[in-house]
Amino acid sequence: MTEQGLKLLRGRLLTFTSEPQHEADTNAYSYIEDGALLIDDGRIIASGDHSQIAPQAGDAQVIDHRPNLLMAGFIDTHLHFPQVQVVASWGDQLLDWLNNYTFPEETRFVDADHSAQMATRFYDLITGHGTTTAVAFCSVHDTSANAYFAEAARRDMRMIGGKVMMDRNAPDGLRDTAQSGYDQTKALIDRWHGQGRALYAVSPRFAITSSPAQLEAAGALMGEHPECYMQTHLSENRDEIAFTKDLYPDAPDYLGVYENYGLLGPRALLGHAIHLEPREIEVLADTGSHPVFCPTSNLFLGSGLFDDAGLRGRGIVNGIATDIGAGTSYSMLQTLNEGYKVLQLQGQKLHPLRAFHWITRGNAVTLGLQDQIGTLAAGSEADIVVLDARATDAMRLRMDRAESLSEELFILQMLGDDRAIVQTYVAGTPQKVAAPVAA
Repeated sequence: MTEQGLKLLRGRLLTFTSEPQHEADTNAYSYIEDGALLIDDGRIIASGDHSQIAPQAGDAQVIDHRPNLLMAGFIDTHLHFPQVQVVASWGDQLLDWLNNYTFPEETRFVDADHSAQMATRFYDLITGHGTTTAVAFCSVHDTSANAYFAEAARRDMRMIGGKVMMDRNAPDGLRDTAQSGYDQTKALIDRWHGQGRALYAVSPRFAITSSPAQLEAAGALMGEHPECYMQTHLSENRDEIAFTKDLYPDAPDYLGVYENYGLLGPRALLGHAIHLEPREIEVLADTGSHPVFCPTSNLFLGSGLFDDAGLRGRGIVNGIATDIGAGTSYSMLQTLNEGYKVLQLQGQKLHPLRAFHWITRGNAVTLGLQDQIGTLAAGSEADIVVLDARATDAMRLRMDRAESLSEELFILQMLGDDRAIVQTYVAGTPQKVAAPVAA
């Protein structure tokens, strides 16, 4: 699906080189009022002022996005592919929501045709909201993971994911075994990891749905494939924590379950991580593991408030994510909106420069992929989002009084959604189809 040939995108460019420490930290980013990106074969080959880049463009196709803002595509580090049709399902708290909505829905993904149909819709939705890379849990069925990766390959997207491993405390039709989970995951790694832009994540859903034998198998897979990621859930809900302690009475705490099976490290992504014990925080820091903040989901399920500043203060690198489908929006902009409020409730600040770094280069750093995605630097993969801070009447009215880049970003952060996404480029190929004009 990738469009070949030289292409020049013109517009205002914003890209980050480090994490902004405060709103006046101009050394952390590059902003060019009349910039250009020269793209060829899915990569950015030149980035800078239009006057310098245009002479290199030759007969490139020119797409003028002025006065809109071009940034690296957004990165979502935790969501659930099979939950696209349970978003906005009324629920109580985590375990009830899983049993009443999520688990019944995921049983449908045993069907290859259904999985393929949902994959197309899923990718249309995330790219429509400006996301160009995501880390997703598929269902327990390998059909689900195959559909997920096949659609990513068709679009040449850098996507990370894996079939969940879950062999207990789940309904019929939604359980594997320790052995079958290992065998299917091994086969999926062999088929997809490193093929094109695909990367695999070994995915024990969480300690409640995996037996000790299965977590041992997951640890074995990580030992055999240290280049893969590991994703799971941690300390989202107090009832979940109590249940986990009942199932693993010899573990020092919830994180200790994963620690004991060799599942922690710089490629470990731990969704939620809200109710942490002091020892767990030390282990996260010592192992370089990554908590992932899921604000819309945490608010929707009443799970609690993520302590971003406390974890960052220990040198821990946190991701941020939508957590579709307990999360309530595919938009990383709306994720920042709710994240800002969660942090405000704790006296923590999320200024707009750090916010937009977080969903671009910041999440790329979390994944160890900052040399490939998350910036507009020459050599990076050409995943780009085009943003319009005047996309709605309310945004236009507010923008009339905006006087700085930070103000524009904060308007996008608080008022933006998919309507603010003019275009999303994946490996240089536009993903959004223009709506038909009414006669």
